[in-house]
Amino acid sequence: MLAKLVGWLLLGVVRLLTGAQARWYGCPPKAEQRIYFANHQSHADLVMIWAALPEELRSITRPIAARDYWANTPVKRWITTEVFNAVYVERQAAAPEPSAEAPEEARAVDPLAPLVEALRSGDSIIIFPEGTRGHTGEPQKFKSGLYALATQFPEVVLVPAWIDNVQRVMPKGEIVPVPILCSVTFGAPIRVEAGEERRPFLDRARAAVIALRDV
Repeated sequence: MLAKLVGWLLLGVVRLLTGAQARWYGCPPKAEQRIYFANHQSHADLVMIWAALPEELRSITRPIAARDYWANTPVKRWITTEVFNAVYVERQAAAPEPSAEAPEEARAVDPLAPLVEALRSGDSIIIFPEGTRGHTGEPQKFKSGLYALATQFPEVVLVPAWIDNVQRVMPKGEIVPVPILCSVTFGAPIRVEAGEERRPFLDRARAAVIALRDV
């Protein structure tokens, strides 16, 4: 009950600050298993895209959250776990490379394992294929995770999304949000074509996200 009340409070605050407008340009909001993949410029991206989804989709959609940021205090850990039902991931920059002397199980850790588990359980997920936040307005090259998930779960619908203006709400290094009208534009689903290699697919997925910027 507390988590639900906090969720509604956060939703109200986010919508008051940003408007959290959802624009379904290429597909309707539909309760089917999806991987939403979006540009990434702020820690607030997770909250923004969560707030833009209608309630029936929020309940079945789990955003990914960088453990080193979203679980570094009890409050953020509680909110991401109990309110957002987030999937924690280890960012490459935060995780040291395992040495040859490390136990085999430590060297074999798969950073995609939590996402695979969420998809196997039937959840939809929200991911940011750049891996880290960009600061140029143009998404960085997509990392391979999206391709790996798309090929492992070909039945899951891949929906590109463009998050607009949210980096101005919470600029890097700031802790007080600024009211700015923001939106999330959801585009037409894509899929991995037969025989399509990793990099061509990732470049096409990135282009699908960028194409929504001026819609």
